[in-house]
This record gives sequence, C-alpha cells and structure tokens, in this order.
Amino acid sequence: MSEENPDVKDILKRLDDLINVLKIILDDLAEISRALKVHVGSKIEETIPSPSFRPITSQMQRLRTIDDIQRIFPQDLLGLLLFEVTEDYIIVKPRQYLGSENFARIASIVRDQLRGEYVSHGKESHFRIPRKI
Repeated sequence: MSEENPDVKDILKRLDDLINVLKIILDDLAEISRALKVHVGSKIEETIPSPSFRPITSQMQRLRTIDDIQRIFPQDLLGLLLFEVTEDYIIVKPRQYLGSENFARIASIVRDQLRGEYVSHGKESHFRIPRKI
C-alpha cells in the first residue's frame, strides 16, 4: 500500500504540472486570438469606403442575453453555473464548489472571451459580464 502512495503523489504532481502548462498555452492562444481579431478588424476597416455609411455604434449597442453567454461555455461547465440578468451585467454564479480547474476554465472564458471579471464577495462571489457589447 505504501508503494502506491508515492506513485499516486507523483501522478498528481504531474497532472498539476500539465494543468499549469495547459493554462499557459490557453493564455497564449487567447493573446494570439486577440491580436488576430485586432489585425482582421483593422483590415476590415480599411475596406469600408466611407465612414458616413457606418452606423453609430454608441447609439446602436446591442445587449447580451443569457443565451448569448451560455453559448460560449462548454456543456460540462454549464451545469455548474447559474445565470442572472441585471440592467448592466449578466451575473454567473457557481451552483456548487467548482474546484481549481473548473474555476480557471470559467475565469478564462469570462475574462478573455466575454471581457468580464470575477467579483470576490465570500459566499456571494460571482463572475460579472457586461451586457453591452
């Protein structure tokens, strides 16, 4: 039995190391994605002939819905989350303890893809995503 414990500990350490590497890769990919979006966005703006045909975005801002937010999350994370709408934000709360891996995945999606943030308030902690796009 004691021979198995070092192996399990070694496996857990290796899994933790892999998770850390994957987080780094995820952050790098998110950064590359943002850079490409900026690059593609600037190319699209160059092809638009006249600014007079552009809608005024400040007057025509669309508000996100819960459905918009839920489409971003993978199915395995959706079951762990509750979604609420306020006037300015969509609030995402955990249904249960998320664990470090699920928390990191959710935080990454909220931060990188939805431009949201984590609000730490003890038992009332939640993710806050702006409704305005």
